[in-house]
Amino acid sequence: MARMTESTFLSCDGKTELYYREYLPEGNAVGIVQIVHGIAEHVARYDDFAGFLADNGYIVVAHDQLGHGKSVAGEDSIGFFSEEGGWGKAVEDIHKLHDLTAERYPGKPYFIFGHSMGSFLTRTYLIRYRTGLDGAVISGTGQQSGALIAGGKMMSALEIKRHGPRYKSELLNKMAFGSYNDKLGDIRTGFDWLSRNEAVVDAYIDDPLCGFVPSAALLHDMMGGIEFISKPKNIARMKKDLPVMFMSGDCDPVGEQGRGVIRAYKAFLKAGMTDVTMKLYHGGRHEMLNELNKNEVYQDVLAWLNSKTGN
Repeated sequence: MARMTESTFLSCDGKTELYYREYLPEGNAVGIVQIVHGIAEHVARYDDFAGFLADNGYIVVAHDQLGHGKSVAGEDSIGFFSEEGGWGKAVEDIHKLHDLTAERYPGKPYFIFGHSMGSFLTRTYLIRYRTGLDGAVISGTGQQSGALIAGGKMMSALEIKRHGPRYKSELLNKMAFGSYNDKLGDIRTGFDWLSRNEAVVDAYIDDPLCGFVPSAALLHDMMGGIEFISKPKNIARMKKDLPVMFMSGDCDPVGEQGRGVIRAYKAFLKAGMTDVTMKLYHGGRHEMLNELNKNEVYQDVLAWLNSKTGN
């Protein structure tokens, strides 16, 4: 049975204590998986998946990012990274937890699992750091157009200028997420796009740490991050033989019902990456770890990890 512990480490902003969880397997670990969560959620939502990986021999670590979960410094910090350079600070925090964990458990194969906004942060991480990883799983990602990114950056910059970086803009929130239910059938809630599992959607809505309106600065940070990872010259900087697994639902609006995932996958191949795989789950929405077929998804991720660790 896996054992979970809780702790904190100091963010790269130099002032915020970031909450994190560590899941330890019984006996010798075969590897390490670091989870990077998405926007407007927190690490406790990954308990089941992390416990599954730990029960199968993997040490799992995951932190609540700046402005999220138990890492929120105050009411005005919810959904907020930093006054400036927020995306870079978020990436550095991932790296700091990586280094802390790798030092604590030396010699173990190390993987990163990034979901949604966490997938974009993970892709930024893969560009910036060419060592210290043995593979990455990229979940619920996309490959947005240059025009969409430019428009998002411009609108968020205007909202910051008008109201300040911590402002929670309903306009920006609607622009970013308002159309995500459009291609679904019967709509029950504003968050049906997350999963076909109604219990998961209801738990998300009822969770006070989920579903908040992000700050204008965070959305601006994210648009800048997506712009960075979309440039071919940056993609080409990744370690060419790093194993990468793309996974997504083919009804996920973040990945444009699979089209954006395929574009990201092809961009990696075009950049010369030599070990890239992709799986699109039929009917799946944004959170494949919380979908009706999550057991299949868990097994697929485990099989991929084991194929890289030789287990």
